[in-house]
Amino acid sequence: MLPADPRTLGSTVSSGGTNFAIWSNAADAIELCLFNEVNGKMVETRFAMAHRNGPIWHGYLAGVRAGQRYGYRVYGPWLPEHGVRFNAAKLLLDPYAHVIDGEVTYSPEIYGHVATDAYGAGDLNERDARDSAGKVPYSVVTDHGPREIARPLVPWAKTVIYEAHVKGLTAFNNEIPENQRGTYKALGHPSTIAHLQSIGVTALELLPIAQSMTEPTIYSRGRINHWGYNSLLFTAPHRAYASTDDPITELQWAVDQLHAAGIEVIMDVVYNHTAEGGVGGPTLSYRGIDNHAYYRQDSSGNYVDVTGCGNTFAASKPHSVRQIVDSLRWWIEVIGIDGFRFDLTTALYTSDSAFNSSLMAAIGADSVLRNFKMIAEPWDISRYSLGDFPHPWREWNDAYRDSVRQFWLGDLERGFGEGVSDIAASISGSSNVFHYRGPTSSINFVAAHDGFTIHDMVTYNHKHNEANLENNKDGNDSNRSWNVGHEGESSDAGINEIRNRIKKSLLATLMLSSGVPMLNMGDEVSRTQNGSNNGYSLPITHSLENTESFNGGWALPWQLDDEQADILAAVKSLAQIRATYLADVASEFFTGAVDEGTKRKDIAWFSLGGNEMSDDHWRDEEKRSITVFVEADPTKGLLLMLNSSREVTTFTLPDESWGETFRCIFDASQKVATYEPVIAAPSSKVEVAEHSVLVWLVSRTR
Repeated sequence: MLPADPRTLGSTVSSGGTNFAIWSNAADAIELCLFNEVNGKMVETRFAMAHRNGPIWHGYLAGVRAGQRYGYRVYGPWLPEHGVRFNAAKLLLDPYAHVIDGEVTYSPEIYGHVATDAYGAGDLNERDARDSAGKVPYSVVTDHGPREIARPLVPWAKTVIYEAHVKGLTAFNNEIPENQRGTYKALGHPSTIAHLQSIGVTALELLPIAQSMTEPTIYSRGRINHWGYNSLLFTAPHRAYASTDDPITELQWAVDQLHAAGIEVIMDVVYNHTAEGGVGGPTLSYRGIDNHAYYRQDSSGNYVDVTGCGNTFAASKPHSVRQIVDSLRWWIEVIGIDGFRFDLTTALYTSDSAFNSSLMAAIGADSVLRNFKMIAEPWDISRYSLGDFPHPWREWNDAYRDSVRQFWLGDLERGFGEGVSDIAASISGSSNVFHYRGPTSSINFVAAHDGFTIHDMVTYNHKHNEANLENNKDGNDSNRSWNVGHEGESSDAGINEIRNRIKKSLLATLMLSSGVPMLNMGDEVSRTQNGSNNGYSLPITHSLENTESFNGGWALPWQLDDEQADILAAVKSLAQIRATYLADVASEFFTGAVDEGTKRKDIAWFSLGGNEMSDDHWRDEEKRSITVFVEADPTKGLLLMLNSSREVTTFTLPDESWGETFRCIFDASQKVATYEPVIAAPSSKVEVAEHSVLVWLVSRTR
């Protein structure tokens, strides 16, 4: 091999061939292995990577073009007591590969240690000599470079996020050709886009689309990791989601279609761990390239696991920071991604704060990355850091989730209250958490991929995760849910009416709070996972609907009954209200101070009597109702009446100093399709149904 350009890692096609470069600080030697099919068999040809610039091994091969299959064999010591696990018998994926060919075959050969079964049991300290080629995927040379991308560039204050799974979003959509359902292609289908637009979505946040694999332990139970939070490669689109042989081009097309419709694309990225798992996991890439360098270890060479997945990627080290930055830029510049949600973000740094993180600093300093949306999941299994991320990062706000659930559900299930202070803080933008950073730092959500759907949190008091075959031990036991007196689906019309009201009240609170709302896929149509709060797995071979796939609850239903249609209509109405009246006032915290011009406050809180709340009202832990006024512009505002009690409650509208006309434009207790807005005078008494929200448009001429 001739010397290559060591500045760019991975495989890079040039005019006459391909440059190859790979990082390994501790390897003794590295071989590039090309694979070509001859007479129906895969033939391997090895080339010594004889050129080295520090830790970067490189070489150039003339005549190698896009589509070439390849991998690496890395030679070095086997010192498991020191966390060093080189094994040249194992064919390794290029960490910078953008496409793979083939799948992992669960067999003893894929493990670096001597395994006695397909799932890694055996002697962890003895190096295995069996060749893994043919049992693991090949890396594939690609030639997709940066491209011109027309982006919507939606400001945070106008952003509405929709979290969805590529396959689950469109698998049941009969308007899409059958061979395209559940694929990247389907994301760009007109029916998909029309649905997202109808509910006000400006950003589609996709669960992981980087190449992933199922953990051996999960596969041994006859199930797959459906969600994809187990990255095999950081910078390769998951091939199973492609309807064509070119997942990159297909995904680019889908992103472009969404952009043309004004919808950004955010992707969930998992840099905190890899699919190689714990010390007994397979050797597929990083473990064989430089185990000690790529994974966090203690002084004895044992993995430090703060992810709960067996390993923690050493994301603070310079070579790892470089890889993550390179990966993010590839998704942005080649695919067209507009932002990222980082899974278990606190696992990506070892410093005391994200403010002191080398990775966060690198992202913030990068001339490209700093201009895109960055969202942190601000915790891992070892620490919780909500509010600890620097600008311009946004954060998943689980405190918001908990306060909203508590107000509408948790207190009722437990039989006592916690008052209204927490939900008031959440509705007004969580300034108690984000202080000077502004309300758009808060990604507000009531439900997400992990946890109950909104339908299930009013239907179940307890998780029902039996389908995962983990004896219902997985998933969170604290859900702040309320089944309205009956566990599971009910034929009781009264129970179902209450459940419907609460669902619409939860959605109204979410959509009309200050901050950035995030809808969980299917909550707009009352999707159920049949009581599962951890729907991460599906049977290896599954039909679209059966009990083991949560009765089809893993996917968005597109054929709706009357109740589901009503929930959808509610979300559409709420999205329109938010876009019309709140989008222009959501970028800064409300002050609660009297404006010298209007003589009104930009936000105010009222008790049942129509007067601003006193300290006694705020301290009342049994208080189950509250009214909030938000100034939209000098001529109008919104008034929300929230009644989470079990009784119809009489509220009093504020007096004429707040508005001359009050028009009720949303009532959670009424069918949206048949609801007729109600007009009332200032200081009027109005009844709010139990478990309901009323939304009033407040108008004035002065």
